[in-house]
Amino acid sequence: MKPKWAGTLQKDIDELAKGLGTLLVDSFHYLALFAIGATIVWAAVVAFIGMASKGAAKIDDILLLFIYLELGAMVGIYFKTNHMPVRFLIYVGMTALTRLMISDLQDHHRPGMEVIYVTAAILLLALATLTVRFGSHKFPSGVGDEAARK
Repeated sequence: MKPKWAGTLQKDIDELAKGLGTLLVDSFHYLALFAIGATIVWAAVVAFIGMASKGAAKIDDILLLFIYLELGAMVGIYFKTNHMPVRFLIYVGMTALTRLMISDLQDHHRPGMEVIYVTAAILLLALATLTVRFGSHKFPSGVGDEAARK
């Protein structure tokens, strides 16, 4: 039989450990989000300076900026809602594949089977987006849905 003070002490230590653990996890979470956000901004600024120094921007350069924009929006939504917007990852993939296809066509000046493969992959990602949007509309999770829809 455990004395009453031992049970109270155990509960106090347990609450302290849970509180400290939550503090450490949340601190790491926010630090990592700020680091990822800063890295995205840094990469976007470096890409923009590179475009400005060339004096021109090609379409794949502009698509790269859109990729950075989507990544930044994804970090912002995750920061506000603590939910990873999977659709934004799919959008990044679609934009990256479009950028790949455009740069491949610009470099080789001949369409090949690679264009068909990349187009099929983009179509597959578009269908995945449709599935995710349908699923989140039909079966909403509740928490964070309003902020993610904006």
